[in-house]
Amino acid sequence: MNADKRAVSPEETLRRLMTDYETPVRRMCCMYLRDEHLAADAVQETFLRAYLSLGDFRGEASEKTWLMRIAVNTCHSMRRSGWLRFIDRRVDLAKLPEPVQNAEYGMTELTVEIMRLPRKLLDVVLLHDYQGFTVRETGEMLGVPYQTITSRLNTAHKKLRIVLTDPKEGGAPE
Repeated sequence: MNADKRAVSPEETLRRLMTDYETPVRRMCCMYLRDEHLAADAVQETFLRAYLSLGDFRGEASEKTWLMRIAVNTCHSMRRSGWLRFIDRRVDLAKLPEPVQNAEYGMTELTVEIMRLPRKLLDVVLLHDYQGFTVRETGEMLGVPYQTITSRLNTAHKKLRIVLTDPKEGGAPE
């Protein structure tokens, strides 16, 4: 952080980070964990970890990149935890909110197919395509070379194209 930000208390910095980035962090956690309540826990844990690590933030990456890396790591930890195996994560269709009236045709199908991607492909799609990070930033957050990120993006996009255009694969007809 620069000298101006160091003069601000950690609590004020945390408040600002939460104001500026809570929505994108929450979206990332919801998409990643596929559960609103787990995502809320992950968001709290993300900001707690960020608060505890404020002194370690060197400003080599943007604050958003730094927070998203913490969020992804938090979500990874939550998915690995043993108690998630005992939760019925199937969604009761009657409890789902009504779809947005102006939603573009096909967006629901696209979102569902993105969520079905293998974890490594999902990571890059969420960070690059959904959150708008560059290939290099995505690689930094995941600790993977940018060439690998490019390859995973290409693979994910091919899989999505196939599923969404080929009715035999379960997607919508052309």
